[in-house]
Amino acid sequence: MVDLKQLQKEIYQNKLDKKFNVTDVSMEFALTYGELGEAYDAYCKKKANVGEELADVAIYLLGLSEILDVDLEKEILAKMEINKKRVYKKIDGVLTKAEN
Repeated sequence: MVDLKQLQKEIYQNKLDKKFNVTDVSMEFALTYGELGEAYDAYCKKKANVGEELADVAIYLLGLSEILDVDLEKEILAKMEINKKRVYKKIDGVLTKAEN
């Protein structure tokens, strides 16, 4: 089992060790977005490295979470509970969140 909280800390420490950015939050969002684009490109081109690109996305996301002092594991679990209770309906063929 993976401990996301510990993984966040390890990723952040690696950023410090390698002298990567840990202060410019806007840049971290942009870099995370860029990694997601690379993953999508690998998927579209049926490249074998899709998993590696998705790992990059996760690493950037966990690093950003640590920079922002967000316990991503806690947030994911809380959001999953919210999503389990959500009700959706199709409107004009599009699945749309229904008001509770």
